[in-house]
Amino acid sequence: MIVRVVLLGTAAGGGFPQWNCACVLCVAARDGKLPSRTQECVALSGNGRDWWLLNASPDIRTQLNAAPVLWPGPGPRDTPLRGVLLTDAEADHVTGLTVLRGAAGLKVYAAPPVRAALAPARVALDRYAPWEWADSLADGGFVLAGGLVVTAHPVGTKVPKYVPVAGSPEPDDRWVTAYRVEDLSTGGVLVYAPCVSAWSPVLDELCASADCVLLDGTFFSADEMGTAVRPGAGQAEMGHLPVIGPNGSLAALQRHPGARRIYTHLNNTNPLLDPASVARAQVAEKGVQVLPDGAEFKV
Repeated sequence: MIVRVVLLGTAAGGGFPQWNCACVLCVAARDGKLPSRTQECVALSGNGRDWWLLNASPDIRTQLNAAPVLWPGPGPRDTPLRGVLLTDAEADHVTGLTVLRGAAGLKVYAAPPVRAALAPARVALDRYAPWEWADSLADGGFVLAGGLVVTAHPVGTKVPKYVPVAGSPEPDDRWVTAYRVEDLSTGGVLVYAPCVSAWSPVLDELCASADCVLLDGTFFSADEMGTAVRPGAGQAEMGHLPVIGPNGSLAALQRHPGARRIYTHLNNTNPLLDPASVARAQVAEKGVQVLPDGAEFKV
């Protein structure tokens, strides 16, 4: 009994290379000089038989077929997939639910505003096969098949663009959550936070108890979008803390050297995508990793 983790995808929305982008990095990926990446998604299991997805990317069909531990069988419709834990309602984290339609008995955990935003999709999906939709923020957390205890922690207020917001309501920090997953038998702890707009005491507390942290590495620097794509590209509104800078995630992670630290959700403009880059060397020097799609490890 130990937590097994598979990084099914490690890129931000749009994947890498992004279909409509001709930035230097995307061109290098199309030329075969850099490895491509699918959109961010993780699979984990506490017993190697019952598997759970952390988010459901638009690339989920390709990702499931690329991971032998998630292949169906032994029966024609048997699957080791038990359900999905959503961190938010962003399109690149929920669109994959439509690919999973028809798989009876799946359970989806999400925070109340996320479940509300997905209400029309929930009705449609349940017409294919009934699923259970549970509150990820329920008091006391929840236990997953396979012996994993999970708690969700609010870390952001970003509302997806497709959700209509009338007027200026009070910000709801339940729109974006981080997960703490603990193996009951070993005590191993994984923290999963692929969408972080600002560092907080909550994240410090989570990292302090973690053996492994999978963290939002979307943008390397605060001006990255404007530099790589066009001026005024609106990065500040995208809800992702940059890696470097006095208030960046790399500095915050230095307070938690006891945990294995891994960046995921990398935007197509991020120099961390290039293993030979100065950015990658800078992060590695601080003890933080960038792993490829398909990487598997234990916690």
